[in-house]
Amino acid sequence: MIEITILTVMLLAAAAVGVTLRRRHGKVRATAASPEASARAGLLATVGVTGAGPAVLHFSADWCGPCSAVRRVVAGVTEELAESELPPLDIEVDIDAEPALARELNVLSLPTTFVFDAEGRERFRISGVPKAGDLRTALAPLTAQNLA
Repeated sequence: MIEITILTVMLLAAAAVGVTLRRRHGKVRATAASPEASARAGLLATVGVTGAGPAVLHFSADWCGPCSAVRRVVAGVTEELAESELPPLDIEVDIDAEPALARELNVLSLPTTFVFDAEGRERFRISGVPKAGDLRTALAPLTAQNLA
């Protein structure tokens, strides 16, 4: 009998948690600008992600072998898109020189590449060496001005 009581209580608790989570799911809630967000924006601005246009930010280090391949891929793609309405910036950051920014962006391995839109929001994160086609596909919509 006690097993049935425990099972009933657990089912009711699970149902209550499910209803609570379901009620919050999909609701748009306003968020205030947190101090962490402004600190992140400040760290990004120091390396050149100012929100003036899209940017490709890639972390590297002298001791990182694959980072040279990332340099070539990012340079090639940003050069191809240099004539677009909003040409992307190619920003390379040495992880040893900017550890606070690496911590803020949760960079755990090298190479790590980020794509930011014209408003300075992170749109894509790529661990490892990105393929040129994938990077081009990610950047193409960000380099054309949205007239809608």
